[in-house]
Amino acid sequence: MTEVSAGVLYVVATPLGNLEDITLRAIRTLKSVSLIACEDTRRTAVLLRAHGVTTPATSYFEHNERWKGEKILDALRAGRDVALVSDAGTPGISDPGYRLVRDARAEGIPVVPAPGPSAAIAALSVSGLPTDRFLFVGFLPAKSAARRKALEDLASVRETIVLYESPVRVIDALTDMAQVLGDREVFLCREATKVHEEYLRGTLSVLRENLASRAAVKGEFVVVVSGASDSPRPSEPVESLFARLTAEGKTRREAVKETARILGIPAREVYRRVL
Repeated sequence: MTEVSAGVLYVVATPLGNLEDITLRAIRTLKSVSLIACEDTRRTAVLLRAHGVTTPATSYFEHNERWKGEKILDALRAGRDVALVSDAGTPGISDPGYRLVRDARAEGIPVVPAPGPSAAIAALSVSGLPTDRFLFVGFLPAKSAARRKALEDLASVRETIVLYESPVRVIDALTDMAQVLGDREVFLCREATKVHEEYLRGTLSVLRENLASRAAVKGEFVVVVSGASDSPRPSEPVESLFARLTAEGKTRREAVKETARILGIPAREVYRRVL
C-alpha cells in the first residue's frame, strides 16, 4: 500500500479591510487548496466572492479549535492542502491559529506562509515612533487590576510597544497606561484600511480625552506607545522619593505609582521596599 504524503498547511494573510489588499499569490493559493479554515465563514465568503474563489471553507476559531483542529489535521494527513486564514490580517497573531500550526509542525506536516497584511505592522509603519526595535504584546487583560499589573511589567521597556485593544475597553486602557507608564506619546490606529479609518497621535491623556468626548467609540484599535525614556533615571532612592511624595500630600497609592513611574521600576517593587 502506497503511503500518502501529507498535504501542506498554508498560512495566508488576508486584507485588514480593503479587499484589494491581498497578494496575487494569496488568491492563487486560496483557489488551489482543497479547504480553507477561517474564523468566520460569512466574513471570509465576502473576500472569496470578490476574488472568484470557490474553494470550500470551514470555521476554525477559539471555541471549536480543539475538535475542528483535529478534522483539519485529518484532511492534511490525507494529503489535502489547507489554507488557514483569519478574519483580517495574518493568522496566528493574537488568535488561535498558532495552535493548528504548532500541531501540524509537531506531526511533520509542511507549514508555508503566504505573507501579507498585519494590523500591528501597518500601524507601526505609519506611527512615526521608533521602529528599529519594538515589543508586540497583543491584547492587554480585560480587568483593570490585571491590566495595570501587565503595564507595570512594561514600564521599563525601552522599545516601542504595540498592542491591540477593543473599542469597549480602549478608554479605560489609555487611562491605566497614563497612570502606570506616565503620559507618554502614543499613536492610535482605528479601522485601518477601512472606510472610516482614523489615525491619531498625541499623549496618552490627550487621546484618552479625545475618545472619551465622543458619543460612541467604534472599531478595533492598534495602540503604539513610545518606550521608556532613554534619559538617565533620577538617583534618588525609592524610600526617600516615596517619603517626599507622601509628605507633599499624595496618598500611599499615588506615591507608589509616581515613584514607579519616575524611577522606571514596577509598582510592586516600590510596595515591597516601602510598605
